[in-house]
Amino acid sequence: MNMRKIFVFALVLVMAFALAAPAPAAEVLKIGAITSLSGALQDYGEQFQRGLLLGFEYMTKGTNTIAGRPIEIIWEDTTNTPDVARERTMKLLETDKVELVTGYASSGDGVASLSLFEEFETVAVIEPAAADAIINEANWNKYIFRTGRTSGQDAHAMASVIAGASPGATVAALAPDTTFGYSMVEPFKNACEQRGLTFVQVEYAPQDASDFSPYLLRLRNTAPDYLYVVWAAANNPWTQLLEMNLQGAGVTIVTGAPEIAALRPMLPLGRTGGIGFTVYYHTVPQNEPLNEWLVENHLARHNMPPDIFTSGGFAAAAAIVTALELTGGVTDPAVLIPAMEGMEFDSPTGKRYFRVQDHQAMQDLFAIEFTAVDGVDHMVPKWVRNISAEEITPPIMNGRE
Repeated sequence: MNMRKIFVFALVLVMAFALAAPAPAAEVLKIGAITSLSGALQDYGEQFQRGLLLGFEYMTKGTNTIAGRPIEIIWEDTTNTPDVARERTMKLLETDKVELVTGYASSGDGVASLSLFEEFETVAVIEPAAADAIINEANWNKYIFRTGRTSGQDAHAMASVIAGASPGATVAALAPDTTFGYSMVEPFKNACEQRGLTFVQVEYAPQDASDFSPYLLRLRNTAPDYLYVVWAAANNPWTQLLEMNLQGAGVTIVTGAPEIAALRPMLPLGRTGGIGFTVYYHTVPQNEPLNEWLVENHLARHNMPPDIFTSGGFAAAAAIVTALELTGGVTDPAVLIPAMEGMEFDSPTGKRYFRVQDHQAMQDLFAIEFTAVDGVDHMVPKWVRNISAEEITPPIMNGRE
């Protein structure tokens, strides 16, 4: 056999072995998921966890692979403590070497961890932490994207609902004397001014208050047309608000509809026919295929409907899958960040997109009517209209105009 024939024969053998050998395994895609799995916001964290897992399942058609890469999720609990959140974020990035991180139920946990993503040059998808501080000039960096809404979007949604019902109305607010309370009321004041509403008064009650009567009396005496109630603390003012009959004094109570647990003490408010807005309630999004799938599968697996932060976890998964399908599974920020800037993605509440300047998701919220439904133990938000993303666009705060 001459040398040419030997070479051809050898080449054929090599090709035969190559074709017979199994393909190398696709590289596992490690994603860090960090949220409040214990502590005061444990319910938020567990909702996010369920939503993220269901979102990956839906978006990958049950394969849990993205661009051929199998997903491995490494979970960490912030315990709702900023120092712990930063420490465990560091673990995900330094020890576990995740390629992308998502989560943070608490804005404090998120803000404490943001600089790490710049240090480790890793993209983070924030959900549901809502504080405007996450996208301001002091804290934001180019690796940060947020699928959840901001306090500013909430504020503009509430002002839109009031201005639509009563142009030129006078407005007051009741909120807890906390960072959360101030972060919600201050942008609301600005949103009212932009829509021709007159903001007349705010009362900040201690977050552990059990007697709201001094604050409510002062608000009743001011007699605004609308009272915007923002509350997230141990007790709640709903019973005393109704007992004091502010509506009888011409004051209409408005609020944002929160998670189902917080809607329970608001059941009497559902009988007043009041108005407000919501980020999500499982019956509110209209004709959204992702939400229909989420509701059906969440009910089947958990014997309860999905909640606000379940929807948020699903949206975070949808954004991640959409982005990595665009990059072919590449997580290098030099490739991933340009792909995500301006990127449109689906969610249970409809289409969203990341604003180029600060990577904040632009999204619709919902104007609602408060209702009470026989056999349901909480106030039920009833859809009135979508409040478009363009109508509630928050200001750009990171200096990248």
